[in-house]
Amino acid sequence: MKSSISQLQAKQIVEVNWADRWQVYQRLQQLDIPCWCATNQPLTAEISNPTAALQLWSVMRQFTAVRQDLICTLKQCWRNSY
Repeated sequence: MKSSISQLQAKQIVEVNWADRWQVYQRLQQLDIPCWCATNQPLTAEISNPTAALQLWSVMRQFTAVRQDLICTLKQCWRNSY
């Protein structure tokens, strides 16, 4: 039986700093990305489509990127929109 990636729901274990884990969890919940984390366990997110994968990447980048990199990205977005 053949199945495409769009029919599968991949569960992704997300490596998050323990101090940031709750904020990442809440943001993923706001984006309607199913996720959970048990006590002393890593955060797990269910990625079912490319949009969810991109949103997960974006949320993770928010918490892991160096501040200066985020500023440069924001400036680049502003330049591209004008």
